[in-house]
Amino acid sequence: MTVAIAHRRRPRARVRARVRDLLPVVLVFVVGIVLWEVVLGVLGVKQFLLPRPSVIFAALVSEWGTLLEGLRYTAIEAIGGLAIGSVVALGTAFATARWVLARETLVPVAIAANSMPIIAFAPITNNWFGSENAASRMTIVAVMVFFPIMVNAVRGLTNVDASAIELMRSYAASDLDVLRRVRIPNALPYILTAFKIATTLSVIGAVIGEYFGGPRQALGIYITGEATLFRFANAWAAILMACALGLSLYVIVVLVERLLLPWHASAGRGDPH
Repeated sequence: MTVAIAHRRRPRARVRARVRDLLPVVLVFVVGIVLWEVVLGVLGVKQFLLPRPSVIFAALVSEWGTLLEGLRYTAIEAIGGLAIGSVVALGTAFATARWVLARETLVPVAIAANSMPIIAFAPITNNWFGSENAASRMTIVAVMVFFPIMVNAVRGLTNVDASAIELMRSYAASDLDVLRRVRIPNALPYILTAFKIATTLSVIGAVIGEYFGGPRQALGIYITGEATLFRFANAWAAILMACALGLSLYVIVVLVERLLLPWHASAGRGDPH
């Protein structure tokens, strides 16, 4: 009887703990919005410098259909580029962790790709695929997310407890068995952490790429067009949509982490077991 009551109380305790964790974030957000609105009104800051949150919200409502279409298009670019970049990065990471020759060959290439200025790279991809082709922005996103995913995956695949490897060898395990049962489980927290970074980078890369070309409904094109016409509230509303996209992708990765690695997610939050 006592055990059953304890099991019923445990989910409630976890919910209360999560509410306590989220409450400061929500309070800071609300206070920040209120201060933004009040301070700009008191100081009489012009709308072209920084619109008030109420004005941005009104623009968000009035331009909702256009912004939603832009969000859909930019999301396709961000997610497509993230998928391409992650596949290439993980393949490179596995090859780098497995073969010394691949490590000596691919790591310098990865470093060079990471040091490439994306603003300078965007016109080149437009020339390759055409400014109206989403593949141009997907390529930019793939280049941006490649390095953090690759580096973290390599770290997770190689920083393995030596005693675990020795134990597997004592059971005559093959390299494939060691990879499946030791290296990949050890690398999952690193890879998911990299994806948390990559999701936000993917949105940044897609929007920046759209500054140099794309269809009218794309968020980056919409932001530059509205800013040029001095409709800054509309531009800020589009920025808000881009932020929502990045946050949504980040939350999806967090949920996947809790599903695949509940013990790791709980340890990171400091939740009671």
